[in-house]
Amino acid sequence: MKPLTSLRCIFAALTLVTSAVIAQPSLNVERYSKLPASADGIGKSYMGREISAVMGWQGASWLERQERDREERTDLLLAALMLQPGIVVADIGAGTGYLSRRMAPAVMPGGKVWAVDVQPEMINLLQAGVKRSGLTQIEAKLSAVDDVKLPASSLDLAVMVDVYHELAYPYEVMASLLKALKPGGRLVFVEYKAEDPLVPIKQLHKMSEAQIKREAAVFALEWERTVRTLPWQHVVVFRKRN
Repeated sequence: MKPLTSLRCIFAALTLVTSAVIAQPSLNVERYSKLPASADGIGKSYMGREISAVMGWQGASWLERQERDREERTDLLLAALMLQPGIVVADIGAGTGYLSRRMAPAVMPGGKVWAVDVQPEMINLLQAGVKRSGLTQIEAKLSAVDDVKLPASSLDLAVMVDVYHELAYPYEVMASLLKALKPGGRLVFVEYKAEDPLVPIKQLHKMSEAQIKREAAVFALEWERTVRTLPWQHVVVFRKRN
């Protein structure tokens, strides 16, 4: 009977090991998939949408166009952000620093704006603009494509203006942003309205409110409000759970 008992013990042990392996979550979750690249995309899909190509630094003049304030009503965006003196803000995908320079006075005294971009050329343009403005509370930061590279629990607010749809690694960037946000900190998506065909922007560079909420739901975020008063964009505000 000893051999049979040994076999039973071995079988029981193998069953336990197999069950444990099956119970473990997959460590290689396929978040992205390939597809034929469209004219404005990179051939990479995330949560049902193709990721758009990045607007390169060569298009920086469009970010600083004179009519931008009027077309996009930046004043309404600034009001929607509810900036306060002393807070720390990150402008993710800051480009030339157009929004950073407009946010900076509102966080003073005692506040700070991290102007973050993945393109070294944009960082150079941003720093030149900050130097001309004399706004010493703005600090430029070169990020990676999958990491904003900001200190943990350092941000009261992070804002992405017409940026999120271009992130090559949206899940990883969002994960790094959540680490950088303080508990209760806010994360704001500003995206051209995919629901409005009259918004004169290519479709792949727009996002619907529903898609934004769907992608944010993967993280420890609670939807707070959506501001729809801007002519071309919606402002979708989330708060990090404590």
